[in-house]
Amino acid sequence: MAYTAKDYSKLIGMEGFSETLLKNHFTLYQGYVTNSNKLLDTLDQMLKEGKTATPEYAELKRRLGWEFNGMRLHELYFENLGGKSGIDKNGTLAKKLAENFGSYEAWEKDFKATGAIRGIGWVVLYQDNMADRLINFWINEHDVSHPAGCAPILIMDVFEHAFMIDYGLKRADYIEAFFKNTNWSKVEAR
Repeated sequence: MAYTAKDYSKLIGMEGFSETLLKNHFTLYQGYVTNSNKLLDTLDQMLKEGKTATPEYAELKRRLGWEFNGMRLHELYFENLGGKSGIDKNGTLAKKLAENFGSYEAWEKDFKATGAIRGIGWVVLYQDNMADRLINFWINEHDVSHPAGCAPILIMDVFEHAFMIDYGLKRADYIEAFFKNTNWSKVEAR
């Protein structure tokens, strides 16, 4: 069963994100969906043909993590955008953030500082279900650094394509726009 790119056009018009930036970002995401499908089809065919002991099979298996996670991380990212109000300070998430970081403000400071790290990647607030703890992680590449057994709660793309068209090198301004548009009810549900 092939994956289908989801339609996030409802985000067009969101304050702080130009139509050009969003459309470019949607096109990039659609490429991850297309490439995930191509890789899965090719790997399935190679399995059927008994070509699993080849260097090509190994490299395609490695590449699948990049394309698949690129697809999923973008879906999570787009789905936690489009909000217009701040976090519910009396909600479960805000209370858990305060419990784990001392206050919501301390968590936000850490999340934004993580997003300001030089380099490309993602900032993800993960829930460690085994320890019942929330942790901000820097994810350098789509296919590495994800903490095993943890669930992504809030995802922020900090690859250049997510902000440079609108903000140039002013990543901090993009991060502020991201927070103004976070769909906290979606994040809370995760």
